[in-house]
Amino acid sequence: MHSEPAITAELIAQHGLKPDEYQRILDLIGREPTFTELGIFSAMWNEHCSYKSSRLHLKKLPVTGKCVIQGPGENAGVIDIGDGLAAVFKMESHNHPSYIEPYQGATTGVGGILRDVFTMGARPIACMNALSFGAPDHPKTQHLVSGVVAGVGGYGNSFGVPTVGGQVRFHTRYDGNILVNAFALGLAEQDKIFYAKATGVGNPIVYLGSKTGRDGIHGATMASAEFDDNSEEKRPTVQVGDPFAEKLLLEACLELMATDAIIAIQDMGAAGLTCSAVEMGAKGDLGIELHLDKVPVRESGMTAYEMMLSESQERMLMVLKPGKEAEAEAIFRKWGLDFAVVGKTTDDLRFRIFHNGDLKADLPIKELGDEAPLYDRPHVPSPKLPVLEPASLKTNLSTGEVLLNLIGSPELASKRWVYEQYDTLILGNSIQTPGGDAAVVRVLDGPKGLAMTSDVTPRYCEADPVEGGKQAVAEAWRNISAVGGLPLAVTDNLNFGNPERPDIMGQFVGCLDGIGQACRALDFPIVSGNVSLYNETNGRGILPTPTIGGVGLVDDVAVTASIAFKAEGETVMLVGGPGTWLGQSIWLAEILKREEGAPPPVDLAVEKRHGDFIRSQIRAGNLKTCHDISDGGLAVAVAEMALGRGIGADLSKAPQGSEPHAFWYGEDQARYVVAVAAEKAEAFAKAAAEAGVPVTTLGTTGGDALILPEGRPILVSALSERHESFLPTLMGSARQAA
Repeated sequence: MHSEPAITAELIAQHGLKPDEYQRILDLIGREPTFTELGIFSAMWNEHCSYKSSRLHLKKLPVTGKCVIQGPGENAGVIDIGDGLAAVFKMESHNHPSYIEPYQGATTGVGGILRDVFTMGARPIACMNALSFGAPDHPKTQHLVSGVVAGVGGYGNSFGVPTVGGQVRFHTRYDGNILVNAFALGLAEQDKIFYAKATGVGNPIVYLGSKTGRDGIHGATMASAEFDDNSEEKRPTVQVGDPFAEKLLLEACLELMATDAIIAIQDMGAAGLTCSAVEMGAKGDLGIELHLDKVPVRESGMTAYEMMLSESQERMLMVLKPGKEAEAEAIFRKWGLDFAVVGKTTDDLRFRIFHNGDLKADLPIKELGDEAPLYDRPHVPSPKLPVLEPASLKTNLSTGEVLLNLIGSPELASKRWVYEQYDTLILGNSIQTPGGDAAVVRVLDGPKGLAMTSDVTPRYCEADPVEGGKQAVAEAWRNISAVGGLPLAVTDNLNFGNPERPDIMGQFVGCLDGIGQACRALDFPIVSGNVSLYNETNGRGILPTPTIGGVGLVDDVAVTASIAFKAEGETVMLVGGPGTWLGQSIWLAEILKREEGAPPPVDLAVEKRHGDFIRSQIRAGNLKTCHDISDGGLAVAVAEMALGRGIGADLSKAPQGSEPHAFWYGEDQARYVVAVAAEKAEAFAKAAAEAGVPVTTLGTTGGDALILPEGRPILVSALSERHESFLPTLMGSARQAA
């Protein structure tokens, strides 16, 4: 018999509960909570599970649309992609665990997001990720990159789903708090989607998957706290993943889903058994009774508190139809997984936990979720920064020298070292893999496909949260359009610092305002997502990083565009206006070592008009080569197109105006570079004029060099050497050690 600790002010604080929140618990239940109940409240009322600082503002986002089957509030979002099929997808963070234990933090991030997708009845077909690391020369960066990338690849590759896209960035503001955002997408039949809402009284509650251990206890609470110098001590709160067990769990779940045995299903993610049981009951207006003696455990002597808060991986909770237990158990035993009836649904709206015959918790189930604190945190808008005039920004470097510098910089260098550790081709449906604007995967046997991308420019979001939020959505929309996809819907991962600081909360509110504006204007609703706050160490916050995961539909995977120049003699054209904007640009940061000024504004009407035109030309078969212009501006976009197949271009007669650096390196929005067959160039320009889209001819593809107006050719091989060297150099000793 374990004696439970006394409830003290110190114990309450250790559980992440503030005094007024604890008083709220006392008022709600009319007595002092048991130790197990304190743990349950701690799990349900922390930021990670209750969204207490963000719920108010999330309600303002557009979450409905003609393609939306299920919006936020379930394990994952669901959209209609035609022919009776649905795409199921979501993005989630595993930031804090990945900083403490990079390999396991990343693996369990991937495992958790895959479970969110197949819990809905979908078979996962693609993964992406968005990774933010500290400065390359920070003493922990190499170790963190090595562990996280190995963890992402280790889980995805073993589970058998291709990792087809993502982002990797480096900035000193992530030195003490990296970001690991994981995305997964699956396919399901529209009439076979599974939800978490329990129905019916007296129905069996079943525990499935792997055994419960002591790993991950307080994982959700840790994800809702700032880091300090003692964060390494939190290593035991990082879960341990087993991709092979999860693959078995996937197959067993999908096999059982093909029967009519399941009423409700919920992944055990953050806060484990607690969160999954409460959500299933509360959504169905039912009570839940659990008997922990029946829970399969892998460690002896586990207490009720430990079992309720464990975040051991590869576990599910289901409500079954009565009489289906034997059928379900046979399937799970066949796959070598644990199966146990651990409780039942009740009609009294109570959450009761029994262990060794003792009642360990007896709480009102709806209030655990509905009565969680909701804060309207004070927030102040970010101060407006001045617009930087290109004429006031000078460098002695030539346009070509700048290009060589930028193409090898941490932000723009090739991330091949990362994605070559991922299996990008498994399942055999990957049409476009990492290195382009958006990934494309075939749906079943085709011809349809799904395009996906993850995007955000954190330095824009800090400089102007509203414009930065708009730009993150607009770039995702552009990337999908650039491969010929019709953007359908978004998942988001909103990573910010401490919301109790009015300036940080102001960043959050501003970014959401911009995201909402862009999603409405571009008909790009948000169907799922995750909020990750308190991403800071010793009071130094990350850059605001609201990652946008966009998904779009490709009618025919044989009719898409990609970024590489395809042949010599094609006409290179700029779609959209000339570059003028150097504020917050990579050029400014890398060449002048300044992060200043207002970021480029986003005109959503122009964004839509230009993207719709590009997509129409790709779908009509007129355009095989297209690249959106983002970080680094026009010159970097053209260089990346040349690097694709080693084909150069003569742009010596491009009309660069009086401010060449702004023309080539400005990061103005709503722009693309295309290459069209010479005989089609005139028709393309005419169609653009009719659509109200400006087009400028830059030059012609061909040769082994890029020739900019000042005339000195830059060999594509020299660009390639610069582009490919950064990460292998940074990680050289890590690779040898591995």
